[in-house]
Amino acid sequence: MKKTKFEKDKYLVVRDVVSTDVANFLLNYLIMKRAVASTLHRNNGGEQGMAGTGTFHDPQVIGAYSLYGDSAFETILNALTPVMSKKLGKTVYPTYSYARIYTKGHELKRHKDREQCEISTTLNLGGDVWPIYLEPSGKKGKKGKKIILKPGDMLFYFGCELEHWREPFKGKVCGQAFLHYTTNTKLIYDEREHLGLPKL
Repeated sequence: MKKTKFEKDKYLVVRDVVSTDVANFLLNYLIMKRAVASTLHRNNGGEQGMAGTGTFHDPQVIGAYSLYGDSAFETILNALTPVMSKKLGKTVYPTYSYARIYTKGHELKRHKDREQCEISTTLNLGGDVWPIYLEPSGKKGKKGKKIILKPGDMLFYFGCELEHWREPFKGKVCGQAFLHYTTNTKLIYDEREHLGLPKL
């Protein structure tokens, strides 16, 4: 079977996956979730017993507010599954969503994703411009491919194959949602009973 452009290049930029209005709504939603999480964490002395509120202790980006498996983002994850299948040319299944708010000084170190992120995406929700870099396929050590997304744009890429990173952020705020997919039926929903659940 002939490979799709996505399969050949290992990444694909798709513009206007969601409208700027929807992206702006999601950014403000995420900012409000961060404020709620901050208040709850402060008043309850930590995160214990507050699954689903998000965390400020994700080791990948220290201090950034991160949110796993939120129903709003998992609704989009699920809705875009047919789009992902079409772009890849084979059936894919949703695993999980993740979202972050980055602020000045945050950095995403060079890394590859875990197996549940066979096909990863990053959806720009808005804020200041912050490029993501991909290691060109088969060209380890070469200068990364710089990709700039506008609000509503999405980058699809093979997260387990391509190293990706972001240099230290110089802006004030940037919101990104990550939607992950797999072709392995054993990894559907990131081994949760269904979408929208926290990872326990």
